[in-house]
Amino acid sequence: MVHVNEYDAFCFDLDGTIYVEDTLLLGVKDVISSLRDDNKKVLFISNTSIHTRETCKERLGKMGIEASVDEIITTTYMAARFFKQNIPNANVYVVGEHSLIEQLMNVSIRLTTNPVEATHVLVGLDRDFTYKKLSHAMKAVRNGAKIIVTNPDIVCPVMDGYIADAFVLAQAIETASEKKIDTIIGKPSAYYSTAIMDLLNIPNEKCLIIGDRLETDILLGLNSGMKTCLVLTGVTKRADIAGTKIYPDYVVENLSEFMLA
Repeated sequence: MVHVNEYDAFCFDLDGTIYVEDTLLLGVKDVISSLRDDNKKVLFISNTSIHTRETCKERLGKMGIEASVDEIITTTYMAARFFKQNIPNANVYVVGEHSLIEQLMNVSIRLTTNPVEATHVLVGLDRDFTYKKLSHAMKAVRNGAKIIVTNPDIVCPVMDGYIADAFVLAQAIETASEKKIDTIIGKPSAYYSTAIMDLLNIPNEKCLIIGDRLETDILLGLNSGMKTCLVLTGVTKRADIAGTKIYPDYVVENLSEFMLA
């Protein structure tokens, strides 16, 4: 059983944990409501690079889950934060969708469509990825630009299976340019866990991470001294645990079992 009173904060992944596409998963509403009634802190921590915190808030609201923008982390937000904090004078060629570009523009990061001007290539999920974008990104990296990746996810769950995620595109650019990825911003990076703890301002051991991916959600917790709960409603199957040797503290079939895990 998840001993709720042992934790002050609960950090939920979104895709595959809270919802799949526009379908709210079993048990989610009751669990979130119960935690809020107990005055627990709740964060929604996503590796999505195609949604902003604002659009995630709207999406959750349509499903009956109320959240403030400050309770949501996405890699669009994290990418903008990363450049603003660490490389404010960067000139960025973006492989990604409008939400990622919008977030960079909101913090006045310079963008370029000219690969020879780029100091960095930022790679997120891009459902309009083309050979031209691959060639431009490759040219930028061969010209000295560093590869920054929003998240290391290979696939993203959808109702009828999976779609390729950002890391597949990043690997294509890495292969074509014959240069290694420089930085990964999303889960399970230390940069992402630091952002979580900055928002929560509690001891790490008082935070429980709940997610559907061993290599991102669960590893984030294990690397950061947080407890972890794997939910089997997304990409991970129970048999995957032994193969990866990434062991969560709790495993549940879905969030309706959460309080009974």
